[in-house]
Amino acid sequence: MDKADVVVVGAGPAGSTFAYHIARQGWNVILLEEHPLIGRPVQCAGLVSQRVLDMAGTSKMVRHHLGGATIWGPAMHPLKFQAGETRAHVISREELDFLLAERAARHNVSIRTNCKFRRISAPSTATRPTMTVEVETPGGNTEIETRLLVGADGVASTVARKLRLHRPIEILPAFEADIPFPAAAQDEVEIFLGRHLAPGFFGWSIPDGEGNVRVGVGTSARQGVLAIDGYRQLVRTMEKIHKSKFPGPIRTIVSGIPVGKVPKISTDHGLLIGDAAAQVKPLSGGGIFTGMRAAEIAAEVAHQALDAGDLSAARLRPYDTKWEEELGEEMERALYFRRLFMQLGDRELDRLLEVLRDTKLVSTIVAFGDIDFPTVTVRELLRQSPALVRLVPKAVSAYFRRRKDLAPDVLAS
Repeated sequence: MDKADVVVVGAGPAGSTFAYHIARQGWNVILLEEHPLIGRPVQCAGLVSQRVLDMAGTSKMVRHHLGGATIWGPAMHPLKFQAGETRAHVISREELDFLLAERAARHNVSIRTNCKFRRISAPSTATRPTMTVEVETPGGNTEIETRLLVGADGVASTVARKLRLHRPIEILPAFEADIPFPAAAQDEVEIFLGRHLAPGFFGWSIPDGEGNVRVGVGTSARQGVLAIDGYRQLVRTMEKIHKSKFPGPIRTIVSGIPVGKVPKISTDHGLLIGDAAAQVKPLSGGGIFTGMRAAEIAAEVAHQALDAGDLSAARLRPYDTKWEEELGEEMERALYFRRLFMQLGDRELDRLLEVLRDTKLVSTIVAFGDIDFPTVTVRELLRQSPALVRLVPKAVSAYFRRRKDLAPDVLAS
């Protein structure tokens, strides 16, 4: 039987980041990936902030830089922003996953592909400070004895289920395709709102800098519109805007976006990180930054627990606490505004964009816009605009009852 101090399930950004940081402390780590190749299939649109590049320690995966955005309301009246500088990076998600796994491997992490976590075949006990996990491989099932099991295995996490930890409150179906279309705007991301194509979320178009656009839609499963149908509607909408027929896609992605707070992300001898812990921004659906940052926090706590020889739930609980202290407030605010957003009909969405066209408010969005901390911008807009307050009166009093400082790096900028 193989033995390891830590077994990490899932070699995405969160899993590989955790494996790297815990292995740097000298612990023996096995990183399991169920697919044959790291980074495939691709799981997201790949739009990230500079923070992600800093955490990754490289920019090799960057394909394009964006400094603007256009938001299209249901009535197709655009609202445009231009920052005049790079605000987001379009990356190759496949290459990001590979680079992070490669970094982990350089620090002696044993990476095993084509290995699917199945179950905990022998749980830890008061007298047995390890657990045994069963892994399915092409050559048959095998077992690994470990002190700590980390679930970074995505929205449908098997590890979460076997550790008896809660799943995300809601999973938003999403469909995305890479479409060759050099005529699309190359310096901005486009966002599309409307219940006809993306009820409960939005559609997007992101140029990759190589002549393609990443076109996708996320929807609320409760609203009765399939993501694939929303995608088809979005393509028809974009063809009208560009007065051109789109070619067929060269790649498609079907995924689920976890939304909602998971009450516990640690237990005896187990942790969850990334999508498995619903560490995804509720307003944008992005989870690379949040997952990688959670992995850094979790690795710090896990190292201390391993060093103390105590992997109990009480000893691992600081991971939950530190995550909540650092990003919990932002996530809670974003969930609140998501619930508000879901209550707006198409006419109200158009009215919202009309109010935001005010020159002062556009300047505020450009100045405070941050894809990792979007509620900072919302807060400033509500402070400055009586028209917005009147549009969403029920949200405002609750929002300002919980006033806290802005993100430190935003205040310092």
